[in-house]
Amino acid sequence: MKKLFLAATLFLMSLTYSVAQTSEAEIDFIQSIFGTEKKAFVQEFMKIDYADSFWTVYDEYEVKRKELGKQRYDLLNDYTENLGSITDEKADELMASILKLKKANDKLVLTYYKKVKKLKGTKVASKFYNAENYIASALRISILEGLPSMGDMQ
Repeated sequence: MKKLFLAATLFLMSLTYSVAQTSEAEIDFIQSIFGTEKKAFVQEFMKIDYADSFWTVYDEYEVKRKELGKQRYDLLNDYTENLGSITDEKADELMASILKLKKANDKLVLTYYKKVKKLKGTKVASKFYNAENYIASALRISILEGLPSMGDMQ
């Protein structure tokens, strides 16, 4: 679990402190490290052997989650680039994007909850959901703690 938060911290530091300078290759590298640590955390939490069929579904989920992660990165980049001169219109645009991305992420987790439930049953699917929810919540808190609020820039 400590490794997961080390990877998450590395990822978040790169987002909050050098958003504009991070290249696509660096984002892919950071997501790869985070994904590896996250998978180890999920395996430890769920106690499922890596040979289990669950991991095929999980790996499929991770590909789609990483796509949303890149969208989140782009949104954070847009936010930090405009923070000093944010208008009401831009703030509204950013909020609409944030809400749309959150909805897409929630839909993705629900879709894969159902896939895992069909494959492995409700208990395993619930553990998957709880693990993903925990990780996502921890990351959201870390990101929010590291970014200045729009209200601070009046």
